[in-house]
Formats: sequence, structure tokens, C-alpha cells
Amino acid sequence: MSPTKSSKTLYDKIWDAHVAHEADDGTCLLYIDRHLVHEVTSPQAFEGLRMTGRTVRKPGQTIAVPDHNVPTTLDRANGGMNEESRIQVEALDKNAKDFGIHYYPVSDVRQGIVHIVGPEQGWTLPGMTVVCGDSHTATHGAFGALAHGIGTSEVEHVLATQTLIQQKSKNMKVEITGKLRPGVTAKDITLSVIGVTGTAGGTGYVIEYCGEAIRELSMEGRMTVCNMAIEGGARAGIIAPDEKTFEYCMGRPHAPKGAEWEAAVTWWKTLFSDDDAQWDQVITLKAEDIAPVVTWGTSPEDVLPITANVPSASDFTGGKVDAAQRSLDYMGLKPGTPLSEVEIDTVFIGSCTNGRIEDLRAAAAILKGKKIKDGLRAMIVPGSGLVRAQAEEEGLADIFKDAGFEWRLAGCSMCLAMNPDQLSPGERCAATSNRNFEGRQGRGGRTHLMSPAMAAAAAITGRLTDVRDLM
Repeated sequence: MSPTKSSKTLYDKIWDAHVAHEADDGTCLLYIDRHLVHEVTSPQAFEGLRMTGRTVRKPGQTIAVPDHNVPTTLDRANGGMNEESRIQVEALDKNAKDFGIHYYPVSDVRQGIVHIVGPEQGWTLPGMTVVCGDSHTATHGAFGALAHGIGTSEVEHVLATQTLIQQKSKNMKVEITGKLRPGVTAKDITLSVIGVTGTAGGTGYVIEYCGEAIRELSMEGRMTVCNMAIEGGARAGIIAPDEKTFEYCMGRPHAPKGAEWEAAVTWWKTLFSDDDAQWDQVITLKAEDIAPVVTWGTSPEDVLPITANVPSASDFTGGKVDAAQRSLDYMGLKPGTPLSEVEIDTVFIGSCTNGRIEDLRAAAAILKGKKIKDGLRAMIVPGSGLVRAQAEEEGLADIFKDAGFEWRLAGCSMCLAMNPDQLSPGERCAATSNRNFEGRQGRGGRTHLMSPAMAAAAAITGRLTDVRDLM
């Protein structure tokens, strides 16, 4: 079919439905349906409102959750935060109260990572525009929402006006055809895509993920895929809503009810890319070609199948040669070493990428009846208090504790070095989080990204391990 003027992508449809004003140069004022805030990027924004005498424009559409800085140890009610973190969390407490926004404090069982709390409570719905002062807001695109991170000055602008100044992005389609093989997960999909595009390949685009392998993913898996769209340089990642989406949203505390639900679903069913929609770029991967992967360097694009060897800087060209050498030096890896022989010191399972109940079930399936390697430090940090409670009810927590894992409270934890859960210089970690930059998990810490099942396998053997060997 030849494209028509009325043909639109899913991104086009949501964008067009939210443009409040468009200037002659194409700059738009975009209406924002949902604004998520946390303790790190919001204090200056709220202070800006106070200084100018402004209020929050739509307090009922704003949700605040402390997550980055909060300790995850069981004694966190007794303190444990450093002074800077304590000040930021207390500021969020005060700002939420003063401005009348929805708030999930550390003492609330519903508290957790903001990108897990939003969907869990029904704040995230198809067709919405969702923003947060955090790059991994892309997670919410799994619901067919246009979701992306914003800066602190933009946080203030959204608080004050419920709008955001934006230029429209280009459209990229990433199609994953066929079916995944056993042991291959959503995390392997999203890392493999970044391995193809590089961390700048998505710059200027919104990525729509589609294809049979994407449709067969659970909502948790779709959130994992969209979460890392930002790591590929994209403005946002998005997946068309379907019956799985509607089933996930139905009955959640802040989802529509009754006639409003029926009306919402009727509109949600129109949220898909037209068959003859135009794409600025198309990338296709075969699901059967994707293997369990791990990262070897200090960028998410430094990814290889677990069956591969550590590369050499000479394997690359251009500016990547020096970058690869720096990565190898920082990571302390010798070219030619099988990745499956790289020994680790720490395992971290959690984060907004892989801290949901499905992720914990996948890890527990590998760990059941087994013990972690002697001398290894291992922690599992659920993405919310409700995920934690569900894992305990299902018996997963007992599996983790019996295996030798620390069973933590909800928070961002070791995903980033903004709280007490950090790596020491030279310490090597198998992590389910989203970034492996220098110092991301602590100064001098070395991070290998992988799926929860792969991280669980690494905990048992004490080295990077092909999970299929333990299945």
C-alpha cells in the first residue's frame, strides 16, 4: 500500500492528540497527562514554584515517590541515609504535602521505584503522555504511552503548566520476528537491539517495537524492552497496546472504572500504527538469532552472546578503537578470554529494568535448591513494596534467602551510586540494571548487564554463565 496523508504511526497519533500549540518553526507545546517525580530531580523545581508564587497546575496528575537515595536494608526506618540523601527525601516529603500531590513515602508498602509504582497503581495507561525527571521514563512506553525523561527546568515547567515544549522526533520501527529460543528474554532483546544500533543509533527517534516476539512478551517484558530505549539514544520507546495491556491495567487503583473504562478501551484499540504508515528507519532482527547476552565494556552497546570471547580493540574501527581499549582497561579484561570464564564478586538483581515479579520468578527458577558461590555478595531488591510482598507470598523470598542472597527493601539500590548499595573499586558485578558506565555502580566498579536468569546463574557459578547450562 502506498502511504497516504492520513497514515500515522502510533507515535504520530499520540503526539497529534496532545499538541496544544505549534509554532511556525515546528516547536510544540505538548499536553502532559501524567507527571512522575522523585527526590533527586525535583527539589529545585518545587523551589522555583515557591519563588514565583506558583502552584502545581494539576496536582491530581502528579505522583511523587522517593527511590534513588533510599537505603534498601531492613533497618532503613532507623536511618542509614547520608546527609545529602536525607535532605532530598525530606524535601520531597514536604513538597508533596505543600503542593498536594499524590505521594508514596518510604513508610508506605506501595513505595518503590517510580517506574514500577506508576504502572502498578494504574497511573500509566495507553495513549498517555508521561514524563519524569529520569531518563528511564521510557519504561512506560510498554503501555502504548509516549513516555520520556525531562530535565529539572522542564520538571518545573510541567508542574506549573502541565505542558512541555517539544520538537517532534522521527519514527523508527524495530521489528523482532519469530519466536525466542529457551533461555532468551526481553533483556536479551533490548540489549541485542542496542548492540545493532549503538548508543547513538536512536538519536532523534521514537522507537516502536513490534513483531511476533514483542507481542508474545508479558507486560513486564515489554517494560524491560522500552526501559532501555534511552540507552540506544532514542527519545522514547513504545509498544502498541493490546489485550495483554488492557488486562494488566484493569482494576488497578487509578485505572478508569465502569463506563469510563469501556470508553477508554474503545479509544485504546485505535492506538496502533497504520499498515501504510511511513517510517524514517526500520530495523529487523530475527528472534531465533538472539542468544543470552552480557555486556563486556562500559557502554550498553558493548554486548555479546555469552558464548563469545572478550573482543580486542583491533576488532573495531574509527573512534571505537580507543573507546574499546579504554573499556577493556577499565573492566580489567584480556582480549580473547571466553566471557563464560570472567569471574564476578557481586550479583545485583533489581532496578526499574528488572525489578518486577516476573523477573524475580525467573531468578528463583534458576536458584531453587542451589547455593551462591562462596564469598560472593548477592542481593535481590524488589522494585516495590508490593512486589516484595508478592514474592514473599509466592515463596520466592525463601528461595533467595536459602540460596544466600540478601533480601532487600524496595528502591533503586545498586543500579546507581546514589545510595549505600555500591561497588568498591575493582569489584565486578553481574547486574540486571540498565547502565554499565564507568563508576555507575560505584567508583571503579565493573558492571556486566544481563537478564535476571543470567544473573542468578552467575551467582551460582561465580562467573558469567550461560543460563541454558543450568536450565
